[in-house]
Amino acid sequence: MAAGISRAWGWFRGNRWVRTAVSPPAYLSLAFLTLGGFVAGVIFWGGFNTALEYTNTEKFCVGCHEMNTNVFEELKGTIHFTNRSGVRAGCPDCHVPHEWTNKIARKMQASKEVWGHIFGSIDTRDKFLAMRKHLAEREWERMKANDSLECRNCHSSESMDLVKQNPRAASAHERFLFSGEKTCIDCHKGIAHKLPDMSGIPGWQ
Repeated sequence: MAAGISRAWGWFRGNRWVRTAVSPPAYLSLAFLTLGGFVAGVIFWGGFNTALEYTNTEKFCVGCHEMNTNVFEELKGTIHFTNRSGVRAGCPDCHVPHEWTNKIARKMQASKEVWGHIFGSIDTRDKFLAMRKHLAEREWERMKANDSLECRNCHSSESMDLVKQNPRAASAHERFLFSGEKTCIDCHKGIAHKLPDMSGIPGWQ
């Protein structure tokens, strides 16, 4: 075992590319290397952020037929898509936090969705309907855990004018939201997409 590791290490250290990579520069100045590293960093960061923002658009989200023909069609019939003010909430507004750290964490979680697309988890309407409750419960759980962070991209409890709300909504917000007893998703399931069979869901019996 030790002999095998020693041989592998010897091969690695003896490799010409490895020796070149770890050897001090013979001809390039420190200033040139520093400037080159800076430029490379700017190019990498710009490319990374460009890709990040592109994947954070509605156009990208509905590029998969699973999303375009199912949940996006449902969104079109809601107040988040068409309303008197003309302000539209797209897919990223409700499913991706705005803060950079939380956004990156959400993007990493979304890798499961790419996996599902590749292997056709919901590539037909029947498959989607069969999985609707599972998908909804997973999203509700995620939003419950982060205190409906995506809702707060647009909706701020500090800015709510209870006088302009109907009495029932104002009472619910004051009692549950302002006290921290509940979060947005507890009461606003189905606000942008059709609800699955809600039997067994707390508060929906």
